[in-house]
Amino acid sequence: MVSPKTTAVYDEHADWYNELMSPEAGGDYLPHVHATLRDLLGPGDGATCLDVCCGTGAHAAVLTALGWSPVGVDLSRNQLRHAARRLPVAVADATALPLATGSVPAVVCVLASTDVPDYPAVLREIARVLTPGGRFVHLGVHPCFVGAFADRSDRSRTVVDAGYADRSHTFASWNTTGVRARLGAWHIPLAELLNGATAAGLRIERTAEAGREGVPELFGFTATLGREASPATPVT
Repeated sequence: MVSPKTTAVYDEHADWYNELMSPEAGGDYLPHVHATLRDLLGPGDGATCLDVCCGTGAHAAVLTALGWSPVGVDLSRNQLRHAARRLPVAVADATALPLATGSVPAVVCVLASTDVPDYPAVLREIARVLTPGGRFVHLGVHPCFVGAFADRSDRSRTVVDAGYADRSHTFASWNTTGVRARLGAWHIPLAELLNGATAAGLRIERTAEAGREGVPELFGFTATLGREASPATPVT
């Protein structure tokens, strides 16, 4: 979904994904994601919250209900057709956001870290556009328990194999009908995820693990940008 060398793979699946991620689709996964997002982000005061890799805008209503003014960016034009009904949007690569340095008070990136080949690069760009003291929320699939390396066919436990160290893109999944079997995913190990955030100048203040039952399937954190200027290089 993000990278100058990556095509917008969600384009041909945008209608399917919009239906999958709509409240009308039922199921308890999306409400669970949104409950965790609300907990990590907290209330806003009408200020802008940038939704990086916003996809179809499935999380916009949560941001609005919290008091934020959401704006979304994504590389997939077909997904943005759906998102534009839910929030203002722009086509953009998450590693080269069309925003000034230090211009956004809050950023979220939800369920997208496995859709990009270099998530630490996305984190550096997020840190660049955040205002000093600005808030960032990462929320994604759990890097230790969700991926091609993890068999979750028994919801009460997860069996992890040696593939945990494999960062390559793969369509392998125990769930043959889910998003990853259809679109593939990149894996980012837990240490790489957290180190990528701190290397970008983000200070992690809180973490969260969540799951509907058994082993956690979601991992998230709230971070702030230090009052000093972002160490990331501005886009030229």
